[in-house]
Amino acid sequence: MLISRRQALLSGAALPLAAAAPSLVQAQAAAASTLPTHRHFTLGDFQVTTLLSGSRRVENPQEIFGMNVDEDTFAEVSAENFLPTDAAQFFFTPTLLNTGSELILFDTGNDAVGITSSLAAAGYTPDQITHVVITHMHGDHIGGLTDESGAETFTNAAYVTGQAEFDHWAGAENEGFEAKVRPIADKFTFLGDGDAVRGGVTAMAAFGHTPGHMGYMLDSGSRQLLLMVDTANHYVWSLAYPDWEVRFDMDKEAAAATRRSVLGMAAADRIPLIGYHMPFPGLGFIDTRADDTFHFVPHSYQLI
Repeated sequence: MLISRRQALLSGAALPLAAAAPSLVQAQAAAASTLPTHRHFTLGDFQVTTLLSGSRRVENPQEIFGMNVDEDTFAEVSAENFLPTDAAQFFFTPTLLNTGSELILFDTGNDAVGITSSLAAAGYTPDQITHVVITHMHGDHIGGLTDESGAETFTNAAYVTGQAEFDHWAGAENEGFEAKVRPIADKFTFLGDGDAVRGGVTAMAAFGHTPGHMGYMLDSGSRQLLLMVDTANHYVWSLAYPDWEVRFDMDKEAAAATRRSVLGMAAADRIPLIGYHMPFPGLGFIDTRADDTFHFVPHSYQLI
């Protein structure tokens, strides 16, 4: 049987690909299991670093997001955004602000190991942190305050949180608060809406997710960046559809109103924002859509 030159080339080309297939699959699997640890951005005279303190897969996402919409609507929106409906990937992203004279860490992740390892990869040690700002007191934000033995992670830091948030959890008999915050409670200072951690770092009430949940506006060199934290917990199922209920929002009506207000402001003023649970590195912009929804536009190179 005669074989054409084209057939010979095709069959010959297939051999190295077939031989390489197992190693390619292995390499792809290894890459999928390796996530970045940090990302630096520039905001005026500030350096902002997002830290990936952990990530995990969560099954059955509609048990968390879109609890007040029917299954078909959830599936349709997911398909439009190329999302599976059987699982979601969660990201946990504290933010580090280097002002030049202070190192301010916003939230501490699930545990001390995660936050210290991501800090180390970014070039910092826990003892260098001057301020730890707790935006709210869910476990994935306070978990890194102490290690498994109860020892403080950030031994030289001042602790800051919202007064309303602290007061709620102090009276809630919450296990996480009792283990992580109560032992160092006398080291905290408290602030309210509009108060400053320091120049260029201003607290913004964003209540609903928790009773005293705070966002923070960073200002430097005529540039602004909003830490929206858990105002929205997913870039589609929460941010794009702010009225969709989220299981973790303690006051769902207030949380939805906060989402609309904060996201509307960010879109109107074209302010970049960081979301604690947005796909890492967590930074992006907000666009409004004609159907009264929002769209998360991931950062590419605007703040480098």
